[in-house]
Amino acid sequence: MYVQASNGPFSPKKNIPEPARRTANYHPSIWGDHFLKYVNSDCMKSDGAIEQQHEQLKEEVRKMIVGGSDEAVQQLKLIDAIQRLGVSYHFEGEIDVALKNHLVNFNDSFGKCNKISDEDDLYMVALRFRLLRQQGHYVSCDVFNKFKNGERKFKESLINDMQGLLSLYESAHLRVHEEDILDEALEFTTSHLEQMLNSLSNNTLSASQVVYALNMPIRKGLTRLEARHYIPIYQQDNSHNETLLKLAKLDFNMWDINSANQLPEYMRHVYATLLDVYKEMEEELSKEGKSYHVEYAKEGMKQLVRAYSHEASWYHKGYVPTMEEYMEVALVSGAHIMLATTSFVGMGELVTKQAFDFVSNNPLIVKASSVIGRLADDMVGHEFEQERGHVASAVECYMKQHSVTKEETFIEFNKRITNAWKDMNQECISPTAVPMALLERVLNLARVINLVYKDEDGYTHAKTRIKNFVTSLLIESVPI
Repeated sequence: MYVQASNGPFSPKKNIPEPARRTANYHPSIWGDHFLKYVNSDCMKSDGAIEQQHEQLKEEVRKMIVGGSDEAVQQLKLIDAIQRLGVSYHFEGEIDVALKNHLVNFNDSFGKCNKISDEDDLYMVALRFRLLRQQGHYVSCDVFNKFKNGERKFKESLINDMQGLLSLYESAHLRVHEEDILDEALEFTTSHLEQMLNSLSNNTLSASQVVYALNMPIRKGLTRLEARHYIPIYQQDNSHNETLLKLAKLDFNMWDINSANQLPEYMRHVYATLLDVYKEMEEELSKEGKSYHVEYAKEGMKQLVRAYSHEASWYHKGYVPTMEEYMEVALVSGAHIMLATTSFVGMGELVTKQAFDFVSNNPLIVKASSVIGRLADDMVGHEFEQERGHVASAVECYMKQHSVTKEETFIEFNKRITNAWKDMNQECISPTAVPMALLERVLNLARVINLVYKDEDGYTHAKTRIKNFVTSLLIESVPI
């Protein structure tokens, strides 16, 4: 196709070929202008009564954590509920102190003489293990040896304990390398939970809990989305704490409406150009003497663009790189280094130059997150990409280099993803290179990937699962 150039004084006298551009044939936006509409100003006004109730409920829950029951079991269950309901960010200090006390008791007696009396209760042992590991504390996985028989296999008596199996299953996702017992635990619990589904057909709530856990373990879930899912489940638990439940519902719905004015600047100016965004960030941070933060973000973006350029060069040359060549570039083009670095920019006093040097130099936790993102994306999206014309993905590169089938390639990639999660778990165990709150930013990138690219390319084809996720978070409120 040709277009006629302008007849102006500087226009050439030839026809100029219009470059052929590849089209992705994406479906139209499923939201229309829903998120562009202004929220009614009356809705944006803070309701004093709601704010007061919210603060009161927070203080009541805080007292439960700090000065509540002397029963260690109940305190652990309370902390678990607080975290799963998405309100733990209000009580980070109190939870940290409480779990450190549990760690001291655990280390002093290796779980034999502390206040937890249910040492043979798989549910409680696994719950304590998970909560401590999530907090970054190293606890030995040998604590699960007591649940094995003389043949070093998990006891058959455990297979009918649904809550125990679920608790052990969730704990196993905190495994690091060379923890064979947790690898075995994950295989054991997954197999028996799947078998258990048939017998749970008359118990809709229990069955839904098992199905959800098998598809989205806590470790890989996004906090806010998990809270939206867990609130109705917690409500149906006869032992639920009514104060905590009210706080969770109110907190979620305030996030949805009343807290809109607390969104960071970059979310309010999504149509600004990239340079304007960085300029605005610099102007804001310069007031605090921290404009240097933005230089790290800019450099991350430059690395990303260079990686895009490299991939474009491969595409136009028809070059299929080796897997090693591909991953060196694709781990950058997956944007995790840029996103992780940029996520640090507005973290206030918590982030230092040392932290920026750490994240921008592609440490193991960022590299692992990038591996998860790149391989998960390529496995579900490579066929659609190749149809529209795209650089070879990891799938094509690996198949060509090793002369293997797609199925064999996927087996290898899933092994690499499993190892990458172990790397991330290892990097979150104290002592950490930077504060845990910063590592959580990187962990959340991997969680998003796990959500979006699980079984399908939800980013490209957003009409199904992703639409439901966004609806539950930003459109539907929790019934009070």
